[in-house]
Amino acid sequence: MISRRAVWSLAIAETVVWAGTLYLFPALLTHWEADLGWSKTTLAGAFTLAVLISAASAPVAGRLIDAGHGVRLLTWGTVAAAVLVALLSQVREVWQFYAVWAVLGVAAAACLYEPCSAFLVRTQGADARRVLTLITLVTGFASALAFAGANAIAGPWGWRAAVLAFAAMMLVVATPLFHLGGRDADRGTADLRVGPARAGSGALHAALRRPAFWLLATAFPMIALNHGILITHLLPMLAERGVSPGVAVLAASGIGPMQVVGRLLMMSVERRVSMNVVCGLSFALMAGGVVALILAEASPVLLAVFVILEGAGYGVTAITRPVVSATVLGRDGFGAISGALALPFITASAMAPTLAAAVWSVAGYDAVRIGLLGLLAVAAVSFFLAIASSRRR
Repeated sequence: MISRRAVWSLAIAETVVWAGTLYLFPALLTHWEADLGWSKTTLAGAFTLAVLISAASAPVAGRLIDAGHGVRLLTWGTVAAAVLVALLSQVREVWQFYAVWAVLGVAAAACLYEPCSAFLVRTQGADARRVLTLITLVTGFASALAFAGANAIAGPWGWRAAVLAFAAMMLVVATPLFHLGGRDADRGTADLRVGPARAGSGALHAALRRPAFWLLATAFPMIALNHGILITHLLPMLAERGVSPGVAVLAASGIGPMQVVGRLLMMSVERRVSMNVVCGLSFALMAGGVVALILAEASPVLLAVFVILEGAGYGVTAITRPVVSATVLGRDGFGAISGALALPFITASAMAPTLAAAVWSVAGYDAVRIGLLGLLAVAAVSFFLAIASSRRR
C-alpha cells in the first residue's frame, strides 16, 4: 500500500504542474493580450493546439504506463514542461508562442492528472479511489495558485517573470516529488498490477466494442468543454458584465478551492452513495452553476453561487471519471483504456477556448453561457445511458 508521504508528494507535484502549465494560460491571458498585442482568438489558438497535441499523445502515455514506465513518464514529463514554460519568457513572435505551446502539449500528456490517475489505478488497484481522492483534494488549489500567484508576480514584475517563477517551481518542487512519490507507489505492488502493455491493447480493443465506452467518451468531454470554456473565458466574461478585475480574479481563484469542498463532501457520503450517483449529481451542480452565472447580473451573490456549484460539481469528476471508467470498463489494461478516453476529453478541453472565442465574436458571451447548458444536458444523458448499458451487460 502506498505511504501517506508518497500521496502528499504526488499531490503537491500535481498541484504545481497543473498551476504551471494549463492553468497558467487563463491566468495570464489578459497580460499577454495587453503586452503582446495579439487577439484573444490568436492566443487561444496556441492553447488549443497544445491541448490537442496532449490529447493525441495520451494513448501513447497510457501504453507506457501499462508497460511499467509510469514513474519515469511523470518525472521527465515535468522536467520538459518546466523547460518549455521557461522558454515562454523569451517569446516575441506569434510562431514562437505557438511552437512552445505545441511541445508543451506533449509534456502535459506525460505529467498531468490523466497519466497520474492511470498510473495509480494500475499500481494501487482497489485502493486507487482513496489515493486519488486525497490527491485531488490538494490539486484543487492549483487554479488558485495559478490565478493568484501569476497575477501577483505579473503585476509588479511582468508576465515574463511570472512564467519563470512557475517554471522554477515545477523543476525544483514537482520533479523530485514525482520521482519519490511515484517510486514509492510503484514499489511492492506487483500483485495489484493488471498486466503488460500487450494485455492493455487487447483490453482496449474489447472496450472499443462496447457502447458504454463511446457513451462515456461523449459524456466526459462535454463537461471538459463546459469547464474549459468557463476557466479560460471567465475573466473577460465578467469584465464584459462590468465586474472589477479584483473581484473577477477572486471568483476565478475560488473555483479551485470549491473543488476541494466538493471532494470533501463526496468523501463524507461515499460509503453510502455510489460513485455513479455522485457523478450524476455533479452534472446537476454544474448546470446550476451556469444558471447562477447567467443570472449573476441581477444579483452579485449569484456569482458566488456559480463559483461554489461549478467548483464542487467539476471537482468530484476528477475522482469519479477514472473510478467509474474502471468500474464500467474493467481495470485490465486501464492505462490504454484511460488514454483512449482521455483523447476526446482533452480534445474537448482544447476546443474550449477557441470555440468560445468564435461564438463570442458572432453572438457574444450570452450565447456562450446558454450553450453551456446544452453541453451539460448531452453529458448527463450520455452518462446515464452508459451506466444503463453496463448494467444490462
